[in-house]
Amino acid sequence: MAVTVFQFGDYKLDCGRFELYRAGRSVKLERKPMELLVLLAARNGHLVSRAEIAEHLWDKEVFVDTEHGINTAIRKIREVLNDDPAQSRFVQTVTGKGYRFAAPIVEVRTAATEERRLSPGESRNRRVGDTPVAAAPDGFPVQNAVAEADAKSPGTVETLRSSRPRRWIRLGIWLAAAGAFALVAVAASVGARSLRDRSLNRAAASKIDSLAVLPLDNLSGDPGQNYFADGMTDELTTMLAKNSTVRVVSRTSAMQYKGVHRPLREIARELGVDGILEGSVERSGDKVHMTIQLIQASSDTHVWAESYDRGGNDVVSLPREAAQAIAKRLNSAVPHPASVRYVSPEAHDAYLQGLFYWFMAGGSDDRAKSYFEKAIQLQPDYAAAWSGLGDVIAVSAVAGNAPPSEAFAKAEPDIRKALALDDSLPEAHNAWAAVYLFHAWDWQRAEAESRRSIELNPNYAEGHHIRAYTLWVQNRDAEALQEQKLATGLAPLDRPHALGSAYLYLRQFDAAIRELTAQTQFRRDFWTQFDLSEAYELKGMDREAAEHMAQAYLAGNDERSAAAIRLAFKEKGLRGVSEWLLNVQLAQVGKKYVSPWILAWNYAHLQRKDETLAALEEAYKERSPWLVFVQKEPVFDFLHGDERYRSIVRRVGLPPAY
Repeated sequence: MAVTVFQFGDYKLDCGRFELYRAGRSVKLERKPMELLVLLAARNGHLVSRAEIAEHLWDKEVFVDTEHGINTAIRKIREVLNDDPAQSRFVQTVTGKGYRFAAPIVEVRTAATEERRLSPGESRNRRVGDTPVAAAPDGFPVQNAVAEADAKSPGTVETLRSSRPRRWIRLGIWLAAAGAFALVAVAASVGARSLRDRSLNRAAASKIDSLAVLPLDNLSGDPGQNYFADGMTDELTTMLAKNSTVRVVSRTSAMQYKGVHRPLREIARELGVDGILEGSVERSGDKVHMTIQLIQASSDTHVWAESYDRGGNDVVSLPREAAQAIAKRLNSAVPHPASVRYVSPEAHDAYLQGLFYWFMAGGSDDRAKSYFEKAIQLQPDYAAAWSGLGDVIAVSAVAGNAPPSEAFAKAEPDIRKALALDDSLPEAHNAWAAVYLFHAWDWQRAEAESRRSIELNPNYAEGHHIRAYTLWVQNRDAEALQEQKLATGLAPLDRPHALGSAYLYLRQFDAAIRELTAQTQFRRDFWTQFDLSEAYELKGMDREAAEHMAQAYLAGNDERSAAAIRLAFKEKGLRGVSEWLLNVQLAQVGKKYVSPWILAWNYAHLQRKDETLAALEEAYKERSPWLVFVQKEPVFDFLHGDERYRSIVRRVGLPPAY
């Protein structure tokens, strides 16, 4: 008896055995995704609409949320085929329509050992062996051999037989003959299955104490709408963190998985969460269609799914509405304000573009700033836009890209405006805490504002991170370490170096090396390698210190600097590396702003006391933000006995730690 086998790339799809193989090894794929894969392969190049897929995979008589079911099946197919939807080799998305199988297919009919390559869209009317086969209404072959396949694999019947109308006619005749008792039995069976499924979903939901919102797929067919999908992801994450007691991983950490098609269990394990929220968004004009689904990661169990269609002003409130529904499903909802401030769709769209460039497009400060300003022009009472604008400007000072007094003078009015418009914004309180910490040098007010941001959103990783800073400068080291651990747990990929840096502040160099080395397994990051270099240097392991400094620059794709560092170490040891780093900074003086704090740090590595103290004095005069950590950085320990150093500590207002 002939059985159809499709071959494409390294894969073989055996319809008779209902199995997928790669390089001769069986690949696990669940039943519904397998049925869909067979359907797509059989259509070879022809479009299969979402309506056809729903008709094929699920009976009309049984309620199923087909939107999230199709999305899940496609995702699982792409996972096993290692298929990137952005550059698909196999399953191609036709925006707003459905899917098609894009790869060339070789059809093998096992009984006759006949093999031929099908052209895309070739008619499926043909003969299998000596058995006539006619194309079913959906284009899928109905074989007389289906009974044999049925006996071999329970899933095969549903895959190979697509003439559902005839099957349901037969069922109707059987029910009529069997009478009312059978009807009751079937109803009881369906009811029991429904009850069981609801019970399983409730059990799965009860196990979700932590959650990551993966980037929503942009199904608009326009890459220019990526900012909208990412912005909706960001707002959904924020609203879920504020409306739920569940721990929600930060947007920045979850965004690392944008376009990454890997098993959800792996992603959940790396992010340290129990549940995953995934979905898609499609915008056409002022109409938005969003589909999201909640998955219990360890068992890959679907807990909840919903589709939303909104237009006009309703789009702005969509993330909040969805977040509240999810929180309710997880039995973790918290009280929220009854009224929500009006935001115009145009201002909201500009704000989302500002978020996109600020958080998700390489930290493009100028473009983010321009879009936040546009949002404010469109709606002057838009508090979140004022907060974003102030944050962008303040961070330019903290990052050492602008003179601090100038930048903070511009940022403060924007942050004040945001708080005056909406005192419930955790981001604005956190930005205000940073102003008190890094510029006003007022530790108590910095801590109070930081605490307020966490009260408003306990899942706010950046709030815990800034709070840790306010505690470090007060020498409350144990509390600071705990806050940083909380921040790292909520945002494991935002600052992979942060916890390692905390151990450096504590002079626990071995712990720092263990933590930072563990982080290098997940991503290439400049600051993680930079801090590893620092830790090895402080332990006296010069070769390792030099190599990790080179690796830091390689993480930024700067091969020339990495080569220069290795050459400097070869010629003059670690001192040569420190001299190279200092000379790079000195060469920029006069060409662009160079923070005296950075120069002090480099001089300190060379133990050049007078130059170090002179640079620290300049840092004090311009109120360099990082001067508040002068006692925490081990590189300055050799100055503790110098009265000039102690004078700087007193004038900054730091409690002495020497």
